[in-house]
Amino acid sequence: MPKPLIYKGRASISNAAGRFEKLNRQAVDDGWGSLDAALPPLPTEVIIDSSKSVITYNDSPDIPFDRSINPYRGCEHACIYCFARPTHAYLGYSAGLDFESKILVKPDAARLLREELAKRNYRCAPLALGTNTDPYQPLERQQRIMRQILEVLSETRHPVSIVTKSALIERDIDLLAPMAGQGLVSVYLSITTLDRTLARTLEPRAAAPQRRLEAVARLREAGIPVGVMLAPLIPVLTDYELESIVSAAHQAGAQSVQYILLRLPLETADLFAEWLQQNYPLKAEHVMNRVRDSRGGKAYEAAFHQRQTGSGSYADLLAQRFKLITRKLELTGSLPALRSDLFRPPSLGGQLSFDFFD
Repeated sequence: MPKPLIYKGRASISNAAGRFEKLNRQAVDDGWGSLDAALPPLPTEVIIDSSKSVITYNDSPDIPFDRSINPYRGCEHACIYCFARPTHAYLGYSAGLDFESKILVKPDAARLLREELAKRNYRCAPLALGTNTDPYQPLERQQRIMRQILEVLSETRHPVSIVTKSALIERDIDLLAPMAGQGLVSVYLSITTLDRTLARTLEPRAAAPQRRLEAVARLREAGIPVGVMLAPLIPVLTDYELESIVSAAHQAGAQSVQYILLRLPLETADLFAEWLQQNYPLKAEHVMNRVRDSRGGKAYEAAFHQRQTGSGSYADLLAQRFKLITRKLELTGSLPALRSDLFRPPSLGGQLSFDFFD
């Protein structure tokens, strides 16, 4: 078995070639103990994404939106369970360490968004951000791409829903609060565990759980509709925390709580299993057995209407527990629906629009 690749601040312990690659590489000891040497820091590599469009459309019956924007591909938060990891294979990279350290950024995202919103055939509906990789991951502090996107959405009065596990969202309260006053924005903070030690290895570069709860409180104080997404709920490792997380979210001011059962598509299953063996070897088999119990005997079941919550007796038990605690705390509702009737297309320059004279 290859030696685990242990890097500080990274969750993956391997970097196998993507599933579309013809060749794979494996380190071999040359007799000089090279494999025993300490690994140097693994820096983040920023790669420019030259995509010509920024809005992605979908028709999935499992999610309440039909369009989204992902300012970044790959994610420095390095969450080992991330279901977006396999998408890096389409770029010729590994779903392992490459996903955490080779980040594609879209510096022209705001310009492209403005152009797409200005098209005559564009019909406004809520945009979702944070559905694949986190728009507030650490690189956003320097890149400010999410900030620029929000400026365009604010200007055009376009509705947007945001999911993040970063307290950096507080930076943009000056934009989000006025939008919330018009019914144009809702936010979910994603929380997986309240255990700081577990969080440090599970999602090493995300904000601490308690810091995310503080962000919930600050968003609520600013009048921004905010909820908590218990995502993912991990069998054996975090499922016992279900009631505690929901209660903590309620105390922080969350208006809604939702949950998603652990999803392990494609390469994510092997990466998660490796991580378990490295960090929780005595629980590893139990965790994966519970995962299979809730996914029809497999590590992942992609069928619509089951991907989010799973199936079987274990999944049903979780659903019942969630229903009881949210009903007790009166958290059974969703965040308010967003308005689309205020949208006004952006000006791309040239001839003045009638809005100029309002």
